[in-house]
Amino acid sequence: MQQEEIEIRDFGPDHIEGAVALSRQENWPHRAQDWQMALQLSRGAVAISDQGRLTGTILVTPYGADCAMINMVIVDRNERGKGLARRLMEKAFALAEDRPLRLVATADGMPLYQKLGFVPSGTILQHQGKVAALGAPGGVEAAGSDDVLEIKALDRDAYGADREALINALAERGEFAVIRRDGAIEGYAAIRPFGRGEVIGPVIAGSAVDARALVSFFAANRPGAFLRVDTDSRSGIADWLTEIGLAHVGGGVAMDRPSKKDAQQARPKVYALANQALG
Repeated sequence: MQQEEIEIRDFGPDHIEGAVALSRQENWPHRAQDWQMALQLSRGAVAISDQGRLTGTILVTPYGADCAMINMVIVDRNERGKGLARRLMEKAFALAEDRPLRLVATADGMPLYQKLGFVPSGTILQHQGKVAALGAPGGVEAAGSDDVLEIKALDRDAYGADREALINALAERGEFAVIRRDGAIEGYAAIRPFGRGEVIGPVIAGSAVDARALVSFFAANRPGAFLRVDTDSRSGIADWLTEIGLAHVGGGVAMDRPSKKDAQQARPKVYALANQALG
């Protein structure tokens, strides 16, 4: 049988349906709405066969001029081993221009990413499940619309990049909680619908105690709800997430290109990602 020709095209809204089908093939929980949010924040590419089948996806989410996340890298199982993932990555490099790059790699993707110059920088742990009943924490409050500018500044200091567009998208779809001391916001968390339930993240805080309080604020109002938190293995909250009912079910390896130099972590600190794709 003649091999299909594959064309790389710009990712547009009309490709969402095919992208959802590809992500379901990988047992990823992304709904059409989750793909739409990712595409809203990103530029991307799709691989289309000469029969019109969508056989691959990739997104590049820029955070100002500071960096970009490569995410939603999927190749149809029937098309693997033919160099399609590399072609998609080369398109992503062009879309990212000269920004430093970040991604969270699966085990299958690691060899290619290493060949392309990505260096491991950490381990991301995906926790999810039906949360146990928790008491409402003290010192945490729902954020108001007037808090968004301060949340953006706090996020930029912790993440090291301008994620204004991401914060705006989270404000459209979800809720924020903050820890405020002496009139200043010292930590924040967001929650939004995602996949099988809701995802809590980002979580930005000055300590693991504050990070747990921010997660607890949302979890306490949702006993028995299905929640997800993606955290770095070094955050110090992974064991606690398991204790409250959010089991460790997977994750990936954080990678950078070029490699980031070791440096003292800025305070506040990132305790949970928006999710693995968006960082």
